[in-house]
Amino acid sequence: MKTVWQKLSQWFDRYATVLKLLFVVSVLIFVVREVGRILREVNGQQIRQSLASQSPQSLVLMLVLGFVSVLPMLGYDFAITELLPGKFTKRYIVKSGWVVNTYTNIAGFGGLLGGSLRALFYAKEASKKQILTAISKIALFLLSGLSVASAVSLVLIFGLHQGAVYGRYWVWLAAGALYFPVVFIMTRTTKGEFFADLTLPRQGRLLLSSTLEWAGCAGFFLVIGHLLGQSSMLAVYPMFVVASLFGVISMVPGGLGSFDVAMILGLQMVGVNASVAVVWLGLYRVFYYVLPFLVGTFILVHDMGHQLNERFNGLLKNAISRGAQLFLTGFMYFSGIMLLLFSVLPDVVLSNRLYLRLVPYMVIYLSQLANIVIGFLLIGLARGVSARVKRAFWPTVVVLVVSIANTLKAENFPVAVAIFLGIVLVSLWLSRHQFYRERLTFSWGGNLAIFVIFAGTFAVYSLSGLYMANIWHPHFRLAQHLLFPSARIWFAGFLGVFLSGLVLILVFRYLGAKKPPFLTAPFDADRIWAVIRQFGGNEISHLAFLRDKQVYFYQEDGTDKVFFLFRQKANKLIVMGEPVGEAASFSKAINAFMTDADRYGFSLVFYQVDETLTIQLHNMGFDFIMAGEEGLVDLSDFTLAGKRHRGERALVNKFERENGTFEIIQPPFDQPTLDSLHKISDEWLGDQVEKGFSLGYFDAYYLNQAPIAVARNADGDIVAFANIMPTGNHDTTSIDLMRYGKDAPSGVMDVLFVNLFLESQKQGFSYFNLGMTPLSNVGDSRFSFFEERVAHLIYEYGNSLYAFQGLRAYKEKYVDKWVPKFIAYRKRTSVIFTMLQIFTIVNKRSGSAIRETPAFLPHRFKGRSKS
Repeated sequence: MKTVWQKLSQWFDRYATVLKLLFVVSVLIFVVREVGRILREVNGQQIRQSLASQSPQSLVLMLVLGFVSVLPMLGYDFAITELLPGKFTKRYIVKSGWVVNTYTNIAGFGGLLGGSLRALFYAKEASKKQILTAISKIALFLLSGLSVASAVSLVLIFGLHQGAVYGRYWVWLAAGALYFPVVFIMTRTTKGEFFADLTLPRQGRLLLSSTLEWAGCAGFFLVIGHLLGQSSMLAVYPMFVVASLFGVISMVPGGLGSFDVAMILGLQMVGVNASVAVVWLGLYRVFYYVLPFLVGTFILVHDMGHQLNERFNGLLKNAISRGAQLFLTGFMYFSGIMLLLFSVLPDVVLSNRLYLRLVPYMVIYLSQLANIVIGFLLIGLARGVSARVKRAFWPTVVVLVVSIANTLKAENFPVAVAIFLGIVLVSLWLSRHQFYRERLTFSWGGNLAIFVIFAGTFAVYSLSGLYMANIWHPHFRLAQHLLFPSARIWFAGFLGVFLSGLVLILVFRYLGAKKPPFLTAPFDADRIWAVIRQFGGNEISHLAFLRDKQVYFYQEDGTDKVFFLFRQKANKLIVMGEPVGEAASFSKAINAFMTDADRYGFSLVFYQVDETLTIQLHNMGFDFIMAGEEGLVDLSDFTLAGKRHRGERALVNKFERENGTFEIIQPPFDQPTLDSLHKISDEWLGDQVEKGFSLGYFDAYYLNQAPIAVARNADGDIVAFANIMPTGNHDTTSIDLMRYGKDAPSGVMDVLFVNLFLESQKQGFSYFNLGMTPLSNVGDSRFSFFEERVAHLIYEYGNSLYAFQGLRAYKEKYVDKWVPKFIAYRKRTSVIFTMLQIFTIVNKRSGSAIRETPAFLPHRFKGRSKS
């Protein structure tokens, strides 16, 4: 006999998987057949009536009770963590337990999924073996509550005569009732380490959790029946327990199908209509299984996303948030433009198939005036959302919520569109972290787009209004789709256009109200000199004292390390030349300036920077274009002897024979000297207007910051001058203004240059910077950028507008080394707009500089540099 039993045991072990599969398949076949039979009995009209009979309060109650019924299962996870090494916070156990149990409910696979998820969540300090052992112990008590429910059902049927019709299932209930006693006796009497930590209090807590779990889902099921108008709910309880036993035995995930078929058949036994039973089961599945599962999925995705986000340094979260913000921006522009099209060209858009297919996915207003105002309001706020301005978020929330609520009130509104608008609101919430800028800064491109939309709308209304008023010649015919049904509708729309203009102005003033501190900071000469003295300057640092540019200071530990000279144009901050200060801090300073500028909606453009900084900026997200070349004179080799400078030698000798003198005068300068220099400057300018930004202009305060080289005639009068630009270093020097009067002798510029070269040579400078020649050697290769090749054409054929080639030819006789200079601008920035903005700044001097001589001008330059 023993041998036969061993053979049977071995045979079952060998074919256990096949037998389980055959059993599950046979159950599924039975379920499918029964479901088909039940569906034939179901009345669709009755289902709709049953669903329609539920009030919003009933649905809210189902939602709350469905989630409450899931809570007791969290006790299993608290018990498991007690058996594992390591500590877990209550919050973590609740989150993990909710995910595990809601997933197990809907797709348990005999506990495989639950075990896998728990192994994932609780593997912090435990081995796989420890986790599987703990899960195995707890799994014994998962059905203990169903065992208690089976015993209660037997009492109800045979003691209280509730649900006596289900007495035929007493064998199932009796078997179920015996489960917990058997498990309890086994765990208490079996000797060994496996059950050693399953103490009596711990078993009691597990029994309580399981009992509350099964009591909760059964009670929730009966409450749904009560809300559907069914009576004698206590009599249905035994059938719920029997159906649950069938679901467990079937090994189908969640008892799906097996539980439902058994329950519907059992409900029919007490007179419940099949259609009502289907609704009953459907509501139970949705509120107890599906919705908690969706919340669990959200928690799982959120936590896994958080882990991935940390692994990828925040990139995932930023990508999702940025994508949501772009989708939201597109939706707002889309809805705004669609509303305007509907109001301006109703006949055209309503006959367009594409428009009719898209129209459900926008917000809807029925009033002509509201359509136009809300349309422009959405477009205006979309500018703020697109620019990620903080002040745009809450107004956008209000406008979108009100608009979507108004849209959803429309009759026969498709569910798919409601879901789409729900996605819009979710995108709004997901994109909330994208709103970090302090203000909306207006770009030329953005302003142009808004102007085109507003001007186009205004033009259509104006044309149609003039036509309707019979102002035009009677032979003129306006296209029919531009006409309006009545003058009243036209006037409402025209009023809406004016109101929209006011709305746009108010929205843009609100979004752009906050001024950045670096644009309002007063000029501080002491801070500028402090940086130059400590770290040295460069060829543009002296231009700070023109006071036509703002200054951005970068600090470390409260000490100024670097400063930038810049001027605003639209949404660009045009930075003049390289930063000034500690070279080791340039990278951090540029990052800080970019960050502060970006917070206020600005992007940086660097004008006339060298190759080293251009490469550094390219690595920080900048593109570049060559601006020209800067000419350097090698002072170590400069001499008037020889053939190269024989012409200049002759001019200098002639100037000296005529008793002309060269002198470098030191500041501060008295008023007669400044008046004399001013007169020469005016004669040199003639009808021309002074330029600024990258060039100096005549300003008493500016000139008093450094020495000036002057040429005097035989009578001692100044006839020409050049102000020296102290670079703050001992390698390169330069000048800025070089001007001569009408009485100056021929060749006086060469006289000044030659004497400056020789004087700088004596002081030990290596190079003399003759300044930049714009567009020199730009785009002379057929492989150059398109923009550079256009610049080359300007250089070749624009000599009548600006003496590009003449300037280079003059400098060529002195220059030994040409150094390229570049314009660096942010990638994806319009090159055309950027070049135009630079052009307007370079060719227009700011009126903010103080032209009068201050009462006291300290000698800033003396003893600070060799020049």
